[in-house]
Amino acid sequence: MQPEHSFDVIIVGGSYAGLSAAMALGRSLRNVLIIDSGKPCNRQTPHSHNFLTRDGETPAQISAIAREQVLRYPTVTFLTDLAAKVESDQHEFVIETVSGQRFATGKLLLATGVEDLMPPIQGFAECWGRSVLHCPYCHGYEVQGQRLGILANGETAYELVRLIQHWSQHLTLFTNGTPTLTSEQKQHVTLLGIPLIETELVAINHKEGQLTDLRFADGSLIELDALYSRVPFRQHSDLANQLGCTTTTSGLIIANEFGQTNVAGVYVAGDINSPFRQVSIAVAGGSKAGAWINRELIEADLEKRFALPAPT
Repeated sequence: MQPEHSFDVIIVGGSYAGLSAAMALGRSLRNVLIIDSGKPCNRQTPHSHNFLTRDGETPAQISAIAREQVLRYPTVTFLTDLAAKVESDQHEFVIETVSGQRFATGKLLLATGVEDLMPPIQGFAECWGRSVLHCPYCHGYEVQGQRLGILANGETAYELVRLIQHWSQHLTLFTNGTPTLTSEQKQHVTLLGIPLIETELVAINHKEGQLTDLRFADGSLIELDALYSRVPFRQHSDLANQLGCTTTTSGLIIANEFGQTNVAGVYVAGDINSPFRQVSIAVAGGSKAGAWINRELIEADLEKRFALPAPT
């Protein structure tokens, strides 16, 4: 089955990075298709921070404004669908969606983000992004001085203790089992006056995602206002793997400063290749990738034109 349409650039993922790249490309007069499934990883987060002019708004509000502004450029098209497969040869990529539509392009930008993998603790997923937090820069100001906890062990726990103690003096470390910190790390935790509890955590009690207390295997309860933790993740989409893009040991796609991967014509932006999961950083990454793709399109066009015989 032949592609239905061909575009200068196809962007898979229509959140902050994808929309930012589309704006740069739309303003560069490029025909762009954005394919988005409508399920961003921060969809249940109540407020977004650290993005100038939009501090405190919901992620959905920011995304809606961005989409409205991007689609003012007539060469940008938005399709609500899920990109499932990609085929490639030396000249183009063909994207096939779950609805069976096929589109071709010479340049492909993946801005599909990552999926957080929740631990099997009752209430954890419901509180994630609301009162179970991953980043003090995103949420620390709002819970400053409150009763905070850290759910982690080993090196991750020690890193979070050093980071979070700045935001509150009421901090407890929960290792959810035997601590794996070094003796020096344990000593530092003690010197900071942070209690360490190793009892197994079985549930996070909450009201509509707002944590009330933690319940442990021995039946005890500890009241908290917020809990910091880190969870593993996986790529939201298999497209990069289908194309043979290289990854880091943690699973992020490897790319240069402008989003170029090891696969010619394939670029990435946003959480898919950055550990800094903030709206402002995703927007910056998308803008750089969009500008770089346009530059490469210009260079390819000029190379063809310069290779033509001079007019007589």
